[in-house]
Amino acid sequence: MFGIIEFKKIARQTGTNKTIPPPGKHPNLSTMHRINEPRKVGLARALSKLGYCSRSNAAKMIYAGEVSLNGTIRRDPEFPVNLDRDRIEASGNAIKTQARIYWMLNKPRGLVTTASDEQGRETIYSLLDDTLPWMGPVGRLDKATEGLLLLTNDSEWAARISDPSSHLDKIYHVQIRATGTHLPIENLERGVVVSGEVLRAKAARIIRAGDKNTWIEIVLDEGKNRQIRRMFEYFGIEVVRLIRIGIGPIQLGQLARGKSRTLMLGEKNAIDRALAGFHTG
Repeated sequence: MFGIIEFKKIARQTGTNKTIPPPGKHPNLSTMHRINEPRKVGLARALSKLGYCSRSNAAKMIYAGEVSLNGTIRRDPEFPVNLDRDRIEASGNAIKTQARIYWMLNKPRGLVTTASDEQGRETIYSLLDDTLPWMGPVGRLDKATEGLLLLTNDSEWAARISDPSSHLDKIYHVQIRATGTHLPIENLERGVVVSGEVLRAKAARIIRAGDKNTWIEIVLDEGKNRQIRRMFEYFGIEVVRLIRIGIGPIQLGQLARGKSRTLMLGEKNAIDRALAGFHTG
């Protein structure tokens, strides 16, 4: 709750009034103005923030004339909505804030991280129970990558985790077709430049090595597209398997491939503390 700031008014020589804060209080007037503004977002984003569906699916529904705002059909996904006052209906049903859901999935190789795929490929949603409310993926794992994927209908929470400035550690186990002196561990941590972009691992270590392949654990604190695969491609090394086993304090653990479950309260709180610790530290 925001406190109430009282102001004293004194007359200027011109006869107009000027608002002056009391001694010791110097509020940022532009910030105060924003505080008093109604919460307005685009219509598609409003449906996502309310946990009803993804922004892309919301846009499709809006273009199709399936969404009304205060009783009027709106076909513009960016039409401004006041989340505190406006009434939104989709397919004739009133949309209210959905209960927040936080989920984890052990994604198998071969599935795409999207709700629907134009090429008809199988998606991660084929693994989820149809009775579950809509949830969107927090970030992405490409088709060939396995492991921990978070899902939620809390779009703001997802955005905080996905934001590069959060620097949450992402931990991967990587099987590569290389051994012995061909392993570029130090170079991975030092960083390489690929297509003008610096790609660097926060940490890298050998887990185990065989005659032909080696398993390496890599920690990233940034989320650049296909970062691990591109780093090894730079050294001419083939990535055989790539598995994400951790996001911040959340670990994949014993969750079987293709299975999913809700985040436990302690896990959700741990990730929130990690995010808060970065932003306040």
